[in-house]
Amino acid sequence: MLDLIILSLHFFICFVIFVVIWRGPKDVDLHSSSTGTVEKESDGLILIGKEDDIKKSQRVTAKVDGREVVVFYHEGKFHALDSRCYHEGGPLCLGEIEDINGQACIVCPWHKFKITLETGEGLYEGINPLEPSPAPKWQSKGVKQRIHKVTVDNGKVYVSPPDLSVSFDSDYFAEKYKNGGELAMKK
Repeated sequence: MLDLIILSLHFFICFVIFVVIWRGPKDVDLHSSSTGTVEKESDGLILIGKEDDIKKSQRVTAKVDGREVVVFYHEGKFHALDSRCYHEGGPLCLGEIEDINGQACIVCPWHKFKITLETGEGLYEGINPLEPSPAPKWQSKGVKQRIHKVTVDNGKVYVSPPDLSVSFDSDYFAEKYKNGGELAMKK
């Protein structure tokens, strides 16, 4: 009987942990008012925040023309990209940054997909079976994640709105999460 109680308690705890992880932390839209407007400059740039604040936090998530964008500060440079992974919409703002062959990459916390911060390329480790002793090498899948131009001016960080004339795999999830997740798909 004690075993059944312990097993039930174990399943309950696992369920609670699953729900907490599944719901995840809610990203804060730093520059949206209750009406959903953002500070847009006359040249179209969107204010993300103060340079020093972002340098301290190393990353911040904000809305740029309605889509979630994550801005990273890594090794002295700012990078901005869609906040949802091109593969299955994982929250890149929760990912770790790794160096892969001299390129800073964000690792999606859901499925460990690796995306370069500089170009948005998806990287994978593959082998050439035709080689006598195939060794895994990092290769590019091409640009999968939309990146956004970052401008720093007078201690403030701005992001340019996306150029939607070119599409990227991450656009699907950027649109899906644009208005609060699954609800965006039901319009």
